[in-house]
Amino acid sequence: MDVPLPRARLSAPGSPVCTPDWLGLREPADHAARAGELADRLADRLGAWPGARDVVVRDVGCGTGSMGRWLAPRLARPQRWVLQDRDADLAHRAAAATPVPATALVGDLADDDTLAGTDVLVCSALLDLLTASDVEGLAARCAEAGCAALLTLSVTGVVALDPVDPLDDDIAAAFDAHQRRDGRLGPDAPDVAEAAFARHGYAVHRRPSPWRLGPGNAALVEEWLRGRIDAACAQDPALLAVAEPYLRRRLETLRAGNLYGEVGHADLLALPGTDR
Repeated sequence: MDVPLPRARLSAPGSPVCTPDWLGLREPADHAARAGELADRLADRLGAWPGARDVVVRDVGCGTGSMGRWLAPRLARPQRWVLQDRDADLAHRAAAATPVPATALVGDLADDDTLAGTDVLVCSALLDLLTASDVEGLAARCAEAGCAALLTLSVTGVVALDPVDPLDDDIAAAFDAHQRRDGRLGPDAPDVAEAAFARHGYAVHRRPSPWRLGPGNAALVEEWLRGRIDAACAQDPALLAVAEPYLRRRLETLRAGNLYGEVGHADLLALPGTDR
């Protein structure tokens, strides 16, 4: 079957950008992947706090607010969220769509010197974009504030596609190198974050949170494949000669309903001091 490639972006750098359309595509897979066990553990800790004051949750790099829609109903206390993103439209969109009282905050975490007043810091698909210094600073600020942290959907670099293709390993190596460009952590993020929070006295609980993809996720898989190949080619231009046939093969299999995949992520719950 001849598969048209009208949106191929094989010479463009980067993976799918964080547009509302892309975030909407990935939200069901994100919700299915996140480690509910860690959310339940966090809810148990919060539920054991004395009194009935609101828990303040700050979602850093909130996008359209997927994390709030997933986590807020799971927490056992009254809560208020701060939805923070450097994109003002996303921050305000997220605050409006959160099922509990919420405030938009425009800016990067680096814009803030303190997390004072925050009880729980959360993020999703963010740590792999940071440097080791960024993560160390994040852990230090959480420790200073005494807040817990639930850090979800950090890529691990483990990707398995079925059926396999001879180019899978070359694409994966180039993509992972692209993720690590300019000192970013990429698939090293879960290990670096776990160590950083442990150094600051946190008990860190880690669980796998892979995307498990199949024919029911066809639109997501297609955009993920295109972005993955774009990033690999930006890192290793030698792949441009073989990338379009590779994409064509993958899309033919996907559209026949025969492509399955697992994309590795990890979730971390860091609990401070005696709150273990």
